[in-house]
Amino acid sequence: MVMPLVPRHLRQRIEGSLDAYRVVVLHGARQSGKSTLARLVASERGGAYTSLDDDATRQAAVADPRGFLLDQRHPLVVDEVQLGGDRLVRALKQIVDLDPTPGRFLLTGSTNFLTVPTISESLAGRARILRLWPLSQAEDAGADAHAVVRWFDGGPPAERRMAARHDHDAGTAAASGSQARCLGRRDYMELVCRGGYPEVLRLPAAMRRGWFQSYAETVIERDVLALGDLRRRAALPLLLEWLAASTGSELNLQTVSSRLGLDRATLASYLAWMETVFLVHRLQAWSRNPAARPVRRPKVHITDTGLAAGLLGLDPEALTVPTAPAAGPLLESFVANEITRQIAASEDGLRLYHCRDHQGHEIDLIVERPGGAVVAVEVKATSSPSITQLQHVAWLRDRLDSVSPDAFRAGVLLHTGDQYFAVGDRLHVRPIESLWAQRDAP
Repeated sequence: MVMPLVPRHLRQRIEGSLDAYRVVVLHGARQSGKSTLARLVASERGGAYTSLDDDATRQAAVADPRGFLLDQRHPLVVDEVQLGGDRLVRALKQIVDLDPTPGRFLLTGSTNFLTVPTISESLAGRARILRLWPLSQAEDAGADAHAVVRWFDGGPPAERRMAARHDHDAGTAAASGSQARCLGRRDYMELVCRGGYPEVLRLPAAMRRGWFQSYAETVIERDVLALGDLRRRAALPLLLEWLAASTGSELNLQTVSSRLGLDRATLASYLAWMETVFLVHRLQAWSRNPAARPVRRPKVHITDTGLAAGLLGLDPEALTVPTAPAAGPLLESFVANEITRQIAASEDGLRLYHCRDHQGHEIDLIVERPGGAVVAVEVKATSSPSITQLQHVAWLRDRLDSVSPDAFRAGVLLHTGDQYFAVGDRLHVRPIESLWAQRDAP
C-alpha cells in the first residue's frame, strides 16, 4: 500500500528560508518526514540529495568535505548531517562565507543541531533552523494551520467544516450537502493512539505497538548511545516509559530520580538527550515576567502520543473507558502537540506554555503572541463540558484585564463532544477537532 503524499505546512517556511539564507537546517524526530520533504524541495529547485546514513557517502564526506559539498548540484540536501561531525560543518561554513548566495544547502538531522556534542560550529548568522514534527491532524485532514492564529482575532470561529481524510464516505456527504458527524471520545482516542508518524498511518492498528517499540529502541541505540557516553544505558528505556506515563505532568527531577534510581545530575543529562533526539519536549511555565519562567517547573510532553500509547500498551478501547487514568494526560499532550505542530509552520512567532501559580490556578496551555497577547486553552477528556471547567481561564482573563487590557484574547475549553458555544466574555467551548476541522456551530 502506497500512502499518498501529504502536503506539509512547513514547506512554505523552508522555501522562504532558502530564498533568504545561505543554509537551512531542518531537524526533527526520525520518521517525521524530513527526508521526503527535503528531497521534494531540492528536486523542484534542480538540486541534489545525499544521505550520510549511507556508509560510503559518509566516508567520502568526512574524507574530503569541501569536495563533497561543492561537486554536486545545489541546493544540496545533506541528510542526517550530524553524522558528518564538525569537520563537515566547518567546511560548509567556509564555503558559504566565500560565496553567500542564498539557498545553497538544506541540511537535515534527527538530533537537535544546536546540542550535538560532535558539532561545535552552530552556523550562527548563516543558517535558518526549522523543526519538522510528525504529521499534524490539520495536515492529515488537508486543513490549514491557522486555527490558533485566528483565536487571537475575536475567538475561535465556527466555520464550515473542511472534509477530513478520516471521514466515512466524504464524497457522498459533500454531494448531498450534509455534514460529516462530529468525532466522539472513541475517535479521539484512536487518533491519540495512532499519532503522527507518516509510516504508522498506513499500518493496521494491530501492528502499531510493535512499530513504536522498535522505533524507541532504534532511536535510543542508534542516536542517543552513539552521541553520548551514557554508562547507565539500561535506564534509558525505563526513563522513556516513565516519560510516556507522565506526559502532561510537571517535571520533578527529585521524584523521578528516586523512582528510577538515578542521581539527579545523571537524570538531567539523560532527559536532555531525550530532547536532543526529539522524543520529548518541555513546556515552560508562563509568567508575565519572562525572567521568572526558567525557574518554574516545566511540563514534559511526549512528542507523539502514539509512541506513548504504544510503549504503555494502551489501545483506543482501554482509553475510551471513562475511568481510564491515562486518557486525560494523553489527550492533553495530543492537543499540545497539535498546537505546537501548527504554530511551528507559522511565521507569527507564537509560543506555547503552561500556567500554574502558587494559589493553585492551573491552565493546560497558554499561547502567547509577540507583544504579550495570550489565548488560554483547557483540554478535557469529556463529551459533556461544563462552564466550571473554565474557572481558572476566567481568573486569568480578569487578572490580565486589570493589569494589561487587551492582552487576554480568548479562553477555549476543548473537549471530546460535539458542543460549540460561548460561555461569557471571550470564553468558548469547542470540540477538539475544531483545531483542524471547522464547521458551522449548531
